[in-house]
Amino acid sequence: MSDVTRHGAYICLSSSTHNVDVPALVERLGLRNEFDADAGPHTIAYLRRVGSSATDIEDDDLLRAHAIIHVASDTADRVTQFSSALEASRVLTGVVRPTNFTGNLMHNFAYANQVLQQPGTAMPNAFLVPMSKTAEWWQKDWMERHTYFLPRYDDSGRMRNEGHVLAAAAGIECLMRRTYKSASEPAPAGEYDFVNYFECADENVSTFREVLAALRDIARNPEWKFVREGPTWQGRRVASWTELFVET
Repeated sequence: MSDVTRHGAYICLSSSTHNVDVPALVERLGLRNEFDADAGPHTIAYLRRVGSSATDIEDDDLLRAHAIIHVASDTADRVTQFSSALEASRVLTGVVRPTNFTGNLMHNFAYANQVLQQPGTAMPNAFLVPMSKTAEWWQKDWMERHTYFLPRYDDSGRMRNEGHVLAAAAGIECLMRRTYKSASEPAPAGEYDFVNYFECADENVSTFREVLAALRDIARNPEWKFVREGPTWQGRRVASWTELFVET
């Protein structure tokens, strides 16, 4: 656990009724609002429901969530305190660790030009895409798993499939992406191996959907044979707790 650099949680809310003063709790824990982008090490974000769709893994509490709050910190205690106070029926948690398999060339391709978090007014759309890998995936050694992220070529040098990296390439310059991993691999029952989150501007929502479709196409990205997705949840970033349940 010594290499964990960040802890996070997505807290699924079914209603606005909670026996806790959320703004006071936010102030007490020193959480700054991600809506302003320059939030600092201890952050909170408010996501108002737009819609959701079911996929492989049943998860009704996420599928039907009316709102989601994201809390993150470089210490686990703040995240746990906030999550416990709300007593939500579903909390998706994870950690951030340094990237694996990332040499200079791959870093320059996938990370050097990645989008950093922008203010909520500039990138108001939020997508939560949790997933787990199958038992077959975790039985593979790390070297074999790594090969699925890169393109594969035949003996003549022709590309057979793009792999994860190229299938997702269209989103590098317009999608803010964040992934929390389970503290253990594979994740315990009832939890996800990966909790993926994206933000984008209105004009890039179609790109998000195109990237997700490309990743799901096993002819282009064979890795997805080993993926089981939870519900895809779409929200709108709002600036405060009081805006979460406002009808629009």
